[in-house]
Amino acid sequence: MFQEIFTNQQRVTRRQIFGSAAQGIGGIALASLLAERPAGAAVAAGGTPAAANLGLPELPHFAPKAKRMVCLWQGGGPSHVDLFDPKPMLVKMASQDIPESVRGTTRLSTMTANFKKWPITPAIKPFQRRGKCGTEFSEMLPHIGSLADEICVVRSMNTEAVNHAPGVTFFMTGAQVPGRPSLGAWLSYGLGCESEELPAFVAMTSSDKGRTCGQLFYDYYWGSGFLPSRFQGVRFRNVGDPVPYLHNPEGMSSAQRRVLLDDIQAMNASHLSDYGDPEIDARIAQYEMSYKMQVSVPDLLDFSNEPKSAIEKYGPDALVKGTFANNCLIARRLLERGVRFVQLMHSGWDQHGNLFTQLEAQCRDTDQPSAALVSDLKERGLLDDTLVLWGGEFGRTPFGQGDPAKPVGRDHFGRAYSMWMAGGGVKGGTVFGETDDFAWNIVRDPVHIHDMQATIMHLFGINHEALTYRYQGRQFRLSDVHGKVVKGLIA
Repeated sequence: MFQEIFTNQQRVTRRQIFGSAAQGIGGIALASLLAERPAGAAVAAGGTPAAANLGLPELPHFAPKAKRMVCLWQGGGPSHVDLFDPKPMLVKMASQDIPESVRGTTRLSTMTANFKKWPITPAIKPFQRRGKCGTEFSEMLPHIGSLADEICVVRSMNTEAVNHAPGVTFFMTGAQVPGRPSLGAWLSYGLGCESEELPAFVAMTSSDKGRTCGQLFYDYYWGSGFLPSRFQGVRFRNVGDPVPYLHNPEGMSSAQRRVLLDDIQAMNASHLSDYGDPEIDARIAQYEMSYKMQVSVPDLLDFSNEPKSAIEKYGPDALVKGTFANNCLIARRLLERGVRFVQLMHSGWDQHGNLFTQLEAQCRDTDQPSAALVSDLKERGLLDDTLVLWGGEFGRTPFGQGDPAKPVGRDHFGRAYSMWMAGGGVKGGTVFGETDDFAWNIVRDPVHIHDMQATIMHLFGINHEALTYRYQGRQFRLSDVHGKVVKGLIA
């Protein structure tokens, strides 16, 4: 009994020392929070500075080329062999085995690592040269291909990941194990947001119509990790209200909710002054943002003032809630309203057994909306400083999966694959990197996941080695301890 009382006293004493003491760690943390805000910063209810839209004072490190970004994530692994990296040798050697000298010791998933046959499977549709630059795209991507002169196709991406969740987590956070901040969270933390009514970081998800892909989109793909939670992505849902609890409870007016919110904010501000916990600051900012979004989100999703021609550009599903096309249209509206980072995640590219039917259907669903977003941004004068990234966690194998005599799909492949970029300071009308005749090994200008992360940061005016956050005794950054800026991608 005496031991329990003594332990409780110890807990109270620690809390008093580290939280309540005027010059303790709590006071220092609070002073640090306030010091990050420039003079004249807006003050929320209860006298607390509204820091939700402010980035770090030392950023950007140099003049940025990009101010905002949209990531068009294609979950499951789009086949570079079929879409972006034409290889005549695959046609010439169709059905023969990929030579052992080419395969080497490449790590593959457990589904194909022990194969005895490696039947070469050519692209299922022809490629065509597009634009003045002459970049080759699959004929399944007519709309994206029409923007060839705006696009940089990176054919030399590579990753160590061979499975979906680790692969997505690796690209988004810099590690294959969950727990670190996502790309959007890092940009929100460093640069803040230009909008007062919308969050800095918004995530939306969609799936192919047949829901053929079993992968899930986990919250940590747009999470804040060990950064304060106000930097995590706000997910817009596909069913019901896009953001829960935006509407006033039944019987409560907006004025009454404002009074209630002011009281809550005053209590939170008092608690923040006692303990300096960044999560209290996050709650204050999130309450305020939620209140503002009661007005801004319905306006965002009201397409009545959108020209019919602009909507039709995104395809027949542009106004079908929860589709990739609808999310692309919303993404453009978010970007033009000052949102820093928009992450669209679309599943359906994991074609192990339905390549010859599903790939073309997947292209029909995503090709037109992706291209429409790029062209829409250009027409509105936003593309020059908006970075667009299109790609997935890896590519697909140049050999077929299933019956060696009649393959039906392709397995995961991270040794070499393709992504494309546009706007935001990217060198359009170009192809960067090269793979061998089998689209298996990179023979020129490899771009690792960490290199792409470093390059994205650079386009935002950020030295990727200098944007760090101390956690558990070490300084963390998006690119971990690796990565180099790929100057060849930058205009």
